[in-house]
This record gives sequence, structure tokens and C-alpha cells, in this order.
Amino acid sequence: MSSKRWLAPWKDSAEKPAIYHCVSRVVDRRFVFGDAEREHFRMFMRMQENFTGCRVLSYCVMSNHFHILLEVPPMPVGGLTDQEFFKRLSATNSEAFVAGVAKELEEAKSQGRDEWVREIHVRFTYRMHNLSEFMKTLLQRFTRWFNRTHQRSGTLWEERYKSVIVECGVAARTMAAYIDLNPVRAGMASDPAKYRWSSYGEALGGGPKGNGKKAREGLARACMSHCDVGFEAEKWQEVSRIYRRALGLALGRKSGKAVVEKDVVCPQMTSAEVLEVEDNGTVLADLQLAAMLRCRVRYFTDGAVIGSKAFVNEAFAAARERFTERRIDGARRMKGNGKAAAGMLWSVRDLRVRV
Repeated sequence: MSSKRWLAPWKDSAEKPAIYHCVSRVVDRRFVFGDAEREHFRMFMRMQENFTGCRVLSYCVMSNHFHILLEVPPMPVGGLTDQEFFKRLSATNSEAFVAGVAKELEEAKSQGRDEWVREIHVRFTYRMHNLSEFMKTLLQRFTRWFNRTHQRSGTLWEERYKSVIVECGVAARTMAAYIDLNPVRAGMASDPAKYRWSSYGEALGGGPKGNGKKAREGLARACMSHCDVGFEAEKWQEVSRIYRRALGLALGRKSGKAVVEKDVVCPQMTSAEVLEVEDNGTVLADLQLAAMLRCRVRYFTDGAVIGSKAFVNEAFAAARERFTERRIDGARRMKGNGKAAAGMLWSVRDLRVRV
């Protein structure tokens, strides 16, 4: 398979979300992130989010690596208004710098030089709504701060970041839960809500500004984008029940059987979601998935594309040139630690070692 980064074939479509699970590790996997480092990483991540228009659905910053579930929407038709343009610039630049750009733009408009106006916009917008630019700038900004703070030089990251294309719906919700459960898998917390530098911990605990709205918006989108729910923090009460089940935190037991409360989320439900809310006396699949997410699932970092069978085959067909002629279709059943999701989630890579 081609080593060139695989982007969602529908990345410029407003109809289908382009979602990626991104991971990067510190060189030699050294444990160098303390509280201050994790807090600064989150700050730079949110700054990039505000500047680029990309949205963080879920994240977790650990001691030597991070995970981000990122949605990269297309640039709005017709580009950005001046108001939105300057709002974006303000996310990563000083007031004086933004004022200088505003003065230049005003001068270009007063002279009727449309070409100049477009050049000013393009000077900055080429880094917006772009996965590679989001990640490159985030890693560079954090590295500069880290090196300056710790009086070091050189690269901080061991290799280029990994990215996996993720389908909205069950796959995005499962991936978000997998990311938020990182500190539990590592033995750093007994409950993901107690870990401050993750989307779930921020959503419940507040985050640096005390409200956690950004985190709640991202998780609402991760859980319900397939139901046409956007970044709506007001959906959190509804979403939190679904998400806690995905995390394995809201599963109860009664008479030897696992039971969950009944609540219908949206009219178009997948078979996995029906299982979650159906009062059939058992939610064995929920228990199996929750147990799976407490293990390292290599498909989630190395699978290239994760989603339903139809979704993976669609991505495969759109990027057929990445594979040899002997490859007939794309979807591969998960095995090893990912077998609990077999038949529900599929991978485009057939991993054979340490799965």
C-alpha cells in the first residue's frame, strides 16, 4: 500500500464528514510531558482549532504521546468573510499583527485591487481546513515552546504523525471512547473523568476556562454526527448517557444480565445503537466493546480506514491505485484485541502482528 498520507476522498464535500484519528509520539518514547506540558499542548491545540476551522472531536494528551480525533470540514463556499477571517487570525496572532493585516486589506480594497485582496486571504487561508497544516503547525509550535522551556534543541517527535480515516457514527464514537480511555489503559486513572487532559475529563471538569464547552461540543459531534448533530454543547445531557455506555461506565447488572436504560437517540439507528437501547435483557456486545477499548487496539492507529464494511470499501475503491492488482476489496475483519468489533467495524488493513 502507498506510504503517501491517505486523505478522505470526500474531504471537500459538505455532505460527508472527513474525520481522522491522529497520533504522534515523543522521540525514543521518553516520558517528558508533565502537567505544564500537557496544559500547553492543549492550549496550542485549541489555538489551532480556532485558527484553522478544523474541529477536535476527542483528544488525550499522555506522558509521551497524544491522540486527536479531528474533523476537517471543507472551506466555506465563497471563502471566509472579513469578520471570520480576522477572528481566525486573532486565534494565533497578536492584536498588532491582525491590525496590520486589516490595514493592508483596507488599502487593497480602497484601490480596487481584487488580486491583492485575494493574495492577502490566501496568505493565511491555505493553512486552514487542512489536516496536514493543522498537525504540522501544532507540532512545530509545541516543539518550539518545549525546547525553549527545557533549553534543548532538535526534533521532539519520533516520526511523522499517524492518521486513520474514521467513519461518522459508531466508528467515531468508538474511536473517541478509545482515545478517552488512554489513561485508564495506562493505569493513570481509574475513571477517564478524573484525567484532566482529555476530552471527557475536560467536558466534565471544565478545562482551563472552567466550562468545558469545546470538549462537550466535540463529543456531541463524535457521538451524533450521523444524526445531523453539529457542535452542540446543549446536547451534552443526551450525549453523555450514550458516551458513558461506550466508555463502559454506565453498564449495570441485574439478575446476572447486563441492562441499560432505554432512550432513543435518533430515528435512523444502526444495529449497534439499537442494541444499546433495546430492552432485551442483555447488552453483551456493549460489554465486549467496553472491554475491548481497555486494551490496545492496533487497528485504531494503523488500520488506515475504520468504519462499516461499505464505508471501508468506498474508501478503498476511491484510492484503488494505492493497492496491488491482487487486492479485490478493501474491508478486512478485525482480529486479536479488535475482534469484539468484528462485523461492526472494519479496517482497510489486514494486520497480522500484535493486533
